[in-house]
Amino acid sequence: MPTADAEPAGKRGMPRFGEAPPWTRNDALVAVGAAALDLIGFTLSSQDAQGFVPVTGCLLMTVSGLALLARRRAPVLTFAAVLVLGLTVHVSWPVGQGLNASMIVALYSVVRVRGAAVYVPAVLVAAVLPLTAWGPWSQGSLLKLAGNGAAVLFVVAAGLGMNRWQQEVDAHRRLLAERAVADERRRIAREMHDIVAHHVTTMQLMAGGARANLDRNPEVARDALVTLEGLGRTALHEMRELLDVLRTDGEARGSSTAPQPGVADLDRIVAESCEAGLPTGFEVRGAPRELPEGMQLTVFRVVQEALTNARKHGGNGARAHVRLTYGDHETVVDVRDDGAEKPGGPGPAAGSGYGQIGMRERVALHGGSLWTGRCEERGYLVTARLPLPKEEGALR
Repeated sequence: MPTADAEPAGKRGMPRFGEAPPWTRNDALVAVGAAALDLIGFTLSSQDAQGFVPVTGCLLMTVSGLALLARRRAPVLTFAAVLVLGLTVHVSWPVGQGLNASMIVALYSVVRVRGAAVYVPAVLVAAVLPLTAWGPWSQGSLLKLAGNGAAVLFVVAAGLGMNRWQQEVDAHRRLLAERAVADERRRIAREMHDIVAHHVTTMQLMAGGARANLDRNPEVARDALVTLEGLGRTALHEMRELLDVLRTDGEARGSSTAPQPGVADLDRIVAESCEAGLPTGFEVRGAPRELPEGMQLTVFRVVQEALTNARKHGGNGARAHVRLTYGDHETVVDVRDDGAEKPGGPGPAAGSGYGQIGMRERVALHGGSLWTGRCEERGYLVTARLPLPKEEGALR
C-alpha cells in the first residue's frame, strides 16, 4: 500500500519544484553550445546541398544537442539517443555534414566513464555514421572516412588522456590526505611525549625524594606527595584534553575554551623543576610582547622538554637556567644546565629521540631554528630562535 509521501513512478528521479536540476551550469552550456553548432552546420549544409532548410531536421538537431544534459547520469543512453537522432537526420536529409558536435561530446562522455568493451563499439559506430549521408562510393568518400576516423580517434585520445590525468589527480589527493594524517599523528605523538615525559619524570623524581625523607623528615615528604598529587592531576587533565580533541570534530575543537600552555606558564614549570630537585632560574630580557598562541605553545614545550632532559641526564647537583629574550625581529629561548662534567659524558647530547625531534619540528613550523649541544666546559644548551610574524616585526 503506497504511503502518503510516496512519489509516482513516472516522477522518480525528477527534480522537485525549487530543487536544483540534475545537471550543472557547465553541462547546460555544453549542451546549448553543441546544439547551436550542429544547427548552424546543418543549416548551411542543407542550404548548400538542397537549397532549403528542413524545419524538422533543425528540430531534431536541437533535441540531439539538448540530450547531452543527461550525459553525466546516463552516458551510454545519451550516446544512443544522439546516435538515433543523428542517423534519422542523415537518412532523411543526406547533406554530408559529417561528425557533428553532439556526437563528439556524447562519444567523449562514453570514453570517460566506460571501459573498452563499451566505448570501442561506440567509436566504430560513430566513425561509420556519416557514411549514411554520402552518395555512391568514390575517392572523396575514402578521404572523408579517413578524416572522420581521425576525428573519432582524437576524441578517444582526449577522453583517455583526461582519465589518466584524473587518476593522477586522485592519487595526488590521496597522498596529500595520507600526509596530513601522518602529520597529525606526529603532532599527537609530540603532545603525548611532552605531557607524559615531563610529568612522569617529575613525578618519579619527587616520589623518590618523598621516599627518602619519609622517615627523617615527614613534613618534607608530605609536601612532596601533595605536589606529586597535583602533578598527576595536571597530567591527567592535559591528556584528557588531548583525547577530547581526538574524539571531536573540527567544530567542537574550535569551540573549546581551554587555553593552551604558553609563556605565562613558564614560571609554573620552572617551579616544578625546582621542586623535582633541579634548581632552575628564570630570566626575561627585552620588552615582553603578546606572541601568537602557536608560538607560545612552542616556547612552553621547548622549555618543558629541555628541563625534562636536564633532570634525566644532568646528574646530582646540576642546576639549570631559562632565559627568554624578546628581540626586535625574533624571540629567543635558551635553556642551559651545568650537568655532565665533560664532553662525551652521559647527558642529553645522547638523546636524539622523540623529544629533540619534536622540538625541531615545532620550531620549524614557525620558520625558526633550534640548536642543541654541549657547552665548551660542562653542561648542555638548547637554543630556539623564533622569528616574529612580519606584521609584528614591522611595528617595532
